[in-house]
Amino acid sequence: MPRIPCFSLFVTLFTVAFASAQFTDEINSNRPGKSYGAYSVGQSLFQVESGFYYISEDHALLETKSSGMGVDLQLRWGLFKEELEFIADLQYQADRLTTPIGSESRSALRQTVLGAKYLLYDPYKKVDDGKPKHEELLSWKKKHKFKWRQLIPSISAFAGFNLNFDNPFTFETDPAISPKVMIITQNQLSGGYVVVLNLIADKIGSDYPSYGYILTITRGLNEKWSLFFENQGFKSNFYSDSILRGGAAYLMTETMQFDASVSTNMKDTPSIFYAGAGISWRFDKNYKPVLIRSDKDKDKDGKGKDKKDKKKKKKRKDEVDVPAP
Repeated sequence: MPRIPCFSLFVTLFTVAFASAQFTDEINSNRPGKSYGAYSVGQSLFQVESGFYYISEDHALLETKSSGMGVDLQLRWGLFKEELEFIADLQYQADRLTTPIGSESRSALRQTVLGAKYLLYDPYKKVDDGKPKHEELLSWKKKHKFKWRQLIPSISAFAGFNLNFDNPFTFETDPAISPKVMIITQNQLSGGYVVVLNLIADKIGSDYPSYGYILTITRGLNEKWSLFFENQGFKSNFYSDSILRGGAAYLMTETMQFDASVSTNMKDTPSIFYAGAGISWRFDKNYKPVLIRSDKDKDKDGKGKDKKDKKKKKKRKDEVDVPAP
């Protein structure tokens, strides 16, 4: 389902809020929305997010219509560091375009984006050492009450490039390679809400660069279901639009999520309707827990404790200590 951005279930993102590592027990997916979340999948993890969609466009002024099917595919790979993620974002579409002078079939990679995302700032990383207070564990109200620090977002940056393979869905003057950059923010709010904002500069240096945003709001209903609402706006010298999306995601297992969504806009130059469904799957057998040392461990191990004691004292970054009552 924000990046949020859409983003997996709020339980996944709630776990992230108390962890300095990127790894979460449940899959953290960008689907079914179009925004990227601020957090990576985690070091040594590989994730596939894919789906099928139907799209219909009708341009009132040009008197053109098109309808067809497509496939989205996003490959996410965490490498080298917990904060770093490499992304391949692909979209293949086949449709039929009808104009006043005839019709034609089109099929191609409509979008090919390769890049990397890095988490620059995580406001939860050092707050209270990542441990909830004892009274918060005992009181649901205290645990879920509004905290001002929720307004401080996690911040990531994305840098990559578009590849253009003789694409009939884009401008003829578009270059074979053009840069794309993004600033990504993500807030975890009380009540199970996650808010993700992407600020985007696309096809930089081409004849028709595009600038825009994607705002995604995700609401967790329970441990399995979540809903999302999204608004995407973009503007270029040739075309500008605002697209609304909505949908739901279902967590099938800790490593698999199903989703469905619909999209539309508010204009007829062209009018757009989109409906899709997909799946996200995480491969985490190669994941190695990131261990940290507590201050007490460092003091005790200073003069040579045996290796067994050292291992016992180490803790995973995403571990939450529950004090004894």
